[in-house]
Amino acid sequence: MSDLMQTNLAGGHLLRDGAQGPILLGSRCRQCGEYYFPIAANCTRCSGTDFESCEIGRQGRLWSWTIQGFLPKAPYNSGESEVDFQPYGVGYVEMPCGVKVESRLTVADPQQMQIGMPMELTLVRYGRNVAGEPLHTFAFAPLAAEGDE
Repeated sequence: MSDLMQTNLAGGHLLRDGAQGPILLGSRCRQCGEYYFPIAANCTRCSGTDFESCEIGRQGRLWSWTIQGFLPKAPYNSGESEVDFQPYGVGYVEMPCGVKVESRLTVADPQQMQIGMPMELTLVRYGRNVAGEPLHTFAFAPLAAEGDE
């Protein structure tokens, strides 16, 4: 088990602790089967309102990406200043159920990014909470190919 429950998380309600690490949580419309992340209450496909909670998973494929090259404005910044800001990747990762998850990426080098590459959920540092303790959020990292480790 990971230390997810002992970690200060931004958006901790979006995750569950799994044997291999964090797992994204979502919902599925019981009427038409459409998946949602984050959890939804109304289906945009069939207008249904009968949902069940489900695991979206922890691995997917990079669907699209860009590099965040400037300090974002609130509420999206993580407490960095212009001086200590480091560019980071942002992308959509398509999960096996078909839902596309918008997420930070652990890679900000365009030479290491490729549409369709396998990605895996992880946690990254994301500023500090009001008590000054490190805060984390989920992100996707390129999945190491067998033999790369």
